[in-house]
Amino acid sequence: MTTTRSPLTGRLVVNALLGLMALYTLIPLWWLFVSATKGEGYLHQGSPLWFSHFDLGGNLGRVFSFQDGVFSSWLANSALYSLVGAAVSTLLSVMAGFALAKYKFRGRETIFNVVLASVLIPAPMFALPLFLMLAELRLTDTYWAVLLPSFVSPFGVYLSRIYASASVPDELLEAARIDGAGERRTFFRIALPVMAPALVTIFLFQFVSVWNNYLLPALMINDASKLPVTVGLVQWRSEFANGVPSMLPITGAFVSLVPLLVAFVVLQRFWRSGLTAGAVK
Repeated sequence: MTTTRSPLTGRLVVNALLGLMALYTLIPLWWLFVSATKGEGYLHQGSPLWFSHFDLGGNLGRVFSFQDGVFSSWLANSALYSLVGAAVSTLLSVMAGFALAKYKFRGRETIFNVVLASVLIPAPMFALPLFLMLAELRLTDTYWAVLLPSFVSPFGVYLSRIYASASVPDELLEAARIDGAGERRTFFRIALPVMAPALVTIFLFQFVSVWNNYLLPALMINDASKLPVTVGLVQWRSEFANGVPSMLPITGAFVSLVPLLVAFVVLQRFWRSGLTAGAVK
């Protein structure tokens, strides 16, 4: 006699697993927030997951005033690298993915396979070759040393091609061409609105990737005024013996998460918009 698992039991198991995954993700964030509110010298006193000796305002003031406010420069650099890098990368990825999906030319599948293979290569493996190449061009220790590599996103090209193949009808493009629209107008006025959810996804992934990137800026940048916040916080963490208060890296790490949360909250509503924009009626 065989027994079947009831739908209720299956849902309970799935919800329990999702709950554990959510806790695994949220508990470190909660610890970081709670720790950032504790006064200097009280980090290891009281419960690690609850508030005590509250001094968030003082910690924020010290973070933004320490070393003549260099933390503000680090945040601005991270914003520059992430916004410009993600914007250019999104546009290039969507253009390349659309071309690979909707145009037939010799070598198309070979190019796509190379792009797909590069997605599987860990990003740190590109760091040293990029450093040597940019050193030859005398671009190290400049903003371009971080911006130029961030303009390329193999995952963005892959996602763009998949999304364009599935969501942009060939009939829609043909109708635009029959009406006299050129290829550039067809792409920007017809295809791009339909691909809006893919654009938002690529932009958000690339924004987070560039914002959290540590290895490449650490190799490329020596000037402290050009460092992103990730590298700057690690420098603070390694300089405890040189007078850097222990709460500065923790509070700085908490502050550095705020732009990522804001970007997600602002952009997530666009995932549902544009799904039917420009659809064939």
